[in-house]
Amino acid sequence: MTPILEIQNLSKHFGGVKAINDFSLSVEPHQIYGLIGPNGAGKTTIFNTITGIYKPTAGSIKFEDKEISNKMPFQIAQSGIGRTFQNIRLFTNLSVIENVYIASQGMAKYNLFEAVTRMGNFGKAEKELTERAYNLLELLNLADIAKKQAGSLPYAHQRRLEIARSLALNPRLILLDEPAAGTNPDESMELVDFIREIHEKFNLTILMIEHHMDVVMNLCHYITVLNFGQVICHGTPDEVQKTPCVIEAYLGKED
Repeated sequence: MTPILEIQNLSKHFGGVKAINDFSLSVEPHQIYGLIGPNGAGKTTIFNTITGIYKPTAGSIKFEDKEISNKMPFQIAQSGIGRTFQNIRLFTNLSVIENVYIASQGMAKYNLFEAVTRMGNFGKAEKELTERAYNLLELLNLADIAKKQAGSLPYAHQRRLEIARSLALNPRLILLDEPAAGTNPDESMELVDFIREIHEKFNLTILMIEHHMDVVMNLCHYITVLNFGQVICHGTPDEVQKTPCVIEAYLGKED
């Protein structure tokens, strides 16, 4: 089976700092794949490089067998890769449905002139995007809060909304950057169910960074462990949690 995401020998240097060094990863379609490691290991730098925020110093990134390391962020998003961020980036003064609607606008079927003059296809396209945003919220059981202000939502619901926004462009691969950050144990387990639900409902492949090990071990089919920008281990959740170098990276070496 051809990997949906294949990274080969990826490096990203900031001056003399090697944030990622010769990193390789292969994610199969429909997997939930975990990328874990201590703070500063290079995980978010990998996400930023996949999505075009950073250009790699060396190496190759292929999505559905097409090179994307030379593409702009909007081109990568339109190709079928969505993402969330460690720090929630919602339009807090807008409603839930407006947040999803704005994220959908890459699918708008009108040109700049029609958008400025509000003529031509603008009205029809706006109606279609609004309906589509509402239908997405219904699928995610968020329709009952569609009119609520995003900034007024409980933190766990804001996390769900950010994931909903990442689904607005019909991605086939989603990168989740610490989706359980800031949640309590009950909320994190509810989030596990939510991610499992969208994984099945939308036939997604998911690559996720997460520090909550209960989330990782409950969700991921396969895990890669990073430390100081390099892979130190990869395997199934059972294999990874028993590996001495992983225990050392997280807990330190015994004297």
